[in-house]
Amino acid sequence: MQSRVVPLEEGEEPTPINRTNQSKPSTLRPIRVLVLFLVLCIAVSIISIHTIRYFGINSVVTTAKSTFRPCYEEPRSLEQWITPPSNLMHNMTDKELLWRASLVPRIKKYPFQRVRKIAFMFLTKGPLPLAPIWERFLKGHEGFYSIYVHSLPSFQANFPPSSVFYRRQIPSQVSEWGRMSMCDAERRLLANALLDISNEWFILLSESCIPVYNFSVIYRYVMKSRYSYMGAFDDHGPFGRGRYNLNMAPEVHINQWRKGSQWFEVNRNLAINIVEDTIFYPKFEQFCRPACYVDEHYFPTMLTIRAGNLLANRSITWVDWSRGGAHPATFGRSDITKEFFKRILEGHNCTYNHGTSSICFLFARKFAPSTLQPLLQLLPKLLAF
Repeated sequence: MQSRVVPLEEGEEPTPINRTNQSKPSTLRPIRVLVLFLVLCIAVSIISIHTIRYFGINSVVTTAKSTFRPCYEEPRSLEQWITPPSNLMHNMTDKELLWRASLVPRIKKYPFQRVRKIAFMFLTKGPLPLAPIWERFLKGHEGFYSIYVHSLPSFQANFPPSSVFYRRQIPSQVSEWGRMSMCDAERRLLANALLDISNEWFILLSESCIPVYNFSVIYRYVMKSRYSYMGAFDDHGPFGRGRYNLNMAPEVHINQWRKGSQWFEVNRNLAINIVEDTIFYPKFEQFCRPACYVDEHYFPTMLTIRAGNLLANRSITWVDWSRGGAHPATFGRSDITKEFFKRILEGHNCTYNHGTSSICFLFARKFAPSTLQPLLQLLPKLLAF
């Protein structure tokens, strides 16, 4: 690039170029930035001093705490530990779920007001045709019960948000009658229910079950009982001890072998015994297969060995075996009469807390879907709910 030559007038002396003057702007720029920075710092300091004098140091610290989040997680409140899951669906495996459900507090006295609840656990293939009966039964008793439904994984319930069954399905798997998968489903129900620290009693029901007393009677009956209700009989016949396998020893000897109804009620301690079991489960899984029906033997035998003194050794769910066969009778629309319910409610005597009681059954089964309408007409008058 050529320099532009400026012609000189006659007699004019050329002016020398001042290299020093040209470098001054580049030298002064950092100094100016530094001065501006110092002025800004002084201004911030003065403002801070006046703020502390006017508002006080505690206010400034409080503001700082609310503005900046700590780099560590703050301890969770007690409310977060005792509030039951709002959504029953989760991605835990059965192994993870049973481990989580087996956790128990070592201090027995609760540091909060705990309202004890009944967990109604429904083991069903899909629909709950008698749901309106349970809706009527539970109405007005919110806070004293919980509901859990184990169905086929493919079943999608469509209960409205106002229903007590709305979003009460748990993560489920296919279960087969007489096989260990049935006990797995029952343990799954118990484990999910144990995640709510307020659940104290756990009642297993089917889609064909109905209550035969109102909620207040059932709650009081269960609450005051010293025992849990699971049949555990020493049956010496072919359908009892005849199903025992010698490979069950040494964990289970033949004189410890028990049989009972699948439908039970247990308290929280026994529910934990069931979900935490790793001793008896493998034996029953391997050596109790049809014609040994594991759902009739596993829980009665295991709980008899672990905590037999806590069992009432009877069921509180009424069924009718008088018609014969491998399964109890199923009742239809024409069976629903006042005389029919007298058979369930009257003429019974059983042991209750070392005394005698005429109230022996709190639930009954098996009722077909066709019984819904006559039950809705009869039960509210008969049972006052």
